[in-house]
Amino acid sequence: MANAADNAFQKVQIQRDDTVFDAYVVGKEQAPGIVVLQECLYRGKVGLDVAEAQHLMDGLDGQDAIKDIRAVINWLKAGGSAKVGVTGFCMGGALSIASGVLIPEVDAVVAFYGISSSELADPSLIKAPVQAHFGELDSFVGFSDITAAKALGKTEIKWGSI
Repeated sequence: MANAADNAFQKVQIQRDDTVFDAYVVGKEQAPGIVVLQECLYRGKVGLDVAEAQHLMDGLDGQDAIKDIRAVINWLKAGGSAKVGVTGFCMGGALSIASGVLIPEVDAVVAFYGISSSELADPSLIKAPVQAHFGELDSFVGFSDITAAKALGKTEIKWGSI
């Protein structure tokens, strides 16, 4: 069973600037017409508990993460993907929205929680269509709260599909 899971993903290496990082692809053979690429912004490190995950997240440089995402998008487009969307959860959602602001090659954004700080990328300047998911009854305040999500909805964002 583990062998089948290992074969489901193709490991590729993507280069940006002077950095090479691993990513994993589910390609056209496994999902005709769709290419999914998963990148690890933490370079293979895994947070096994809340404190370790928080430490990894706190140490992540947002600008470097955006450079990695841009390299992934360029890799996919160079490989024949006509359109590329970015999706993420929590911090990944925030980086997805930031990608829609900072990377013109992004064709769509789907964010599940998370709004980028205006220091990284002003969400009101996003250019790509956005589908955002937030919990209206969640009591969390800050990074992914419903107030921030509603403010995002009041911007001049191009809402729609591709």
